[in-house]
Amino acid sequence: MEDSNCDRFQTTVSSLLVRHRSVLDVLSKFQETNARVNRSITKAVTSCGCLRVRAGKQDLPSDTLFEDITKYMDDHLEGELCPACKEVLESEMGRNIFYFTALCDLFGFSLTDIMKAEEDRLAALGKFTLT
Repeated sequence: MEDSNCDRFQTTVSSLLVRHRSVLDVLSKFQETNARVNRSITKAVTSCGCLRVRAGKQDLPSDTLFEDITKYMDDHLEGELCPACKEVLESEMGRNIFYFTALCDLFGFSLTDIMKAEEDRLAALGKFTLT
């Protein structure tokens, strides 16, 4: 059976994880990359201006069926990432995935198995997941 993209990525991460092999290093780098993802989105709004956040209460009519909730939910984003901001955000998300995968590797988890188990859980719980 051919390796999945996740399996190949995890193998690559494992081979590159030399300097920050300690779980404490990986945890702190993972947290740092979370902050960098947040910061790149913030900068797209506050420095570049390609995105705007217009947030408010999510109002749902009282008779809304669960299947129709997404029609009323807003992501509060206006605009689109410009090419420069998109490139930065994609890069930061990639680094974040790197350190998440490193955590999986350190604990002997397969990224593919984790994603499959979560997909199965979501499929089984369906609307009761409420994410």
